[in-house]
This record gives sequence, structure tokens and C-alpha cells, in this order.
Amino acid sequence: MQEFQPLAQQGDAVAQFALGSMYDFGDGVTQNHKTAVKYYTLAADQGNADAQFNLGSMYTDGLGVTQNYKTAVKWFTLAAEQGFTDAQYNLGWMYHNGQGVTQNYKTAVKWYTLLVEQGITDAQNNLGWMYHNGQGVNQDTTRAHMWYNIAALQGSEYAVTNRDIVAKNMTASQIEKAQMLASECVAKDYKGC
Repeated sequence: MQEFQPLAQQGDAVAQFALGSMYDFGDGVTQNHKTAVKYYTLAADQGNADAQFNLGSMYTDGLGVTQNYKTAVKWFTLAAEQGFTDAQYNLGWMYHNGQGVTQNYKTAVKWYTLLVEQGITDAQNNLGWMYHNGQGVNQDTTRAHMWYNIAALQGSEYAVTNRDIVAKNMTASQIEKAQMLASECVAKDYKGC
């Protein structure tokens, strides 16, 4: 902590983030979420994506601040725009469920699609859900099965369950097509599926 304090006071965003983390998790200091928020905010205001994400999480969970999903969305958006995948996932989830924003399935699909192209299993399952239920996209059980199958192959038990549920309402040829699409998608590294 002693090495980070002077740097943080001089405006070093990495040191500010480090101090925020230390106070957030009680690493070498007494845990203090309000102090963590103070340091995360200093770093986040300078564009530190890690601090922006952690600050969004603090507002989501109400740690050191009053819970505020709208403010969480602000910080997650800033981190997501810098490519922070956990922030991108949280934004997809928040738009999907209307937490801190007006529920918008198309925007949720946008974030999930960005993540599936990065191989993020939970987003693959969630995108399958969106196709299964026609949320933000046209309902398409073949595409739903495809995404569930891809996530299932990566170990998602939720996706296995979801794939089996959607398969009950599909013909053998639809399932075969979905499996073929899944294989093609994996071969393309999840791009343009």
C-alpha cells in the first residue's frame, strides 16, 4: 500500500485502481468499500477499464454506495467500449432484464453477439435463449439449438438443458441443420454466425 499511495495522490490511475482493489477485498488493509469506491472513481474517471468495471459492480451490488443500476450501466458501458468482456456481458444482461435501462432485447442481442464472437460460453447460451424466445431477433429454434449446442460443447450445463428443451419441438432435419450450423460456426471461430 505504501508504494501505491504517493502514486495515487499524483494521479496515477493504475495505483488508484490498485488501492481501490486493496480496499475492496481487504488485501493488506481493512476492507472498506467506500474507500474502494473513492479510488476506483479516481481511476475510472481517467479511463481505466478495470476500475470502470469494478465501479459498475459496486453500484450493481450496493457496496460502498447506494445500489444504482443506472450508474452501474454508465460505468459498464465505458469499460465495455474498451473491450472489457465482463462489462459487455453485464450490459447484455442489464438490457435483457431492464436493470438500470429500459429493457431492450435488440441491444442485449448486440452485446451477446459481440461476446459470442469472442467465444464467451454464457453469451452463447443467452443468445440461444434470445433466438428460442424471439427476443430481439426473430424466433428461430434452429439458431437457438445451434447456440445452445455450441455453449454445451464448451461445458455449459444450462445450455445442455436448454438445447434438450428446444429439441423437443424440432424435427430431426431441423436438429441436423442446427448441428451442421454449429460445426460451421465453430470452424469460423464464431464469426458471422
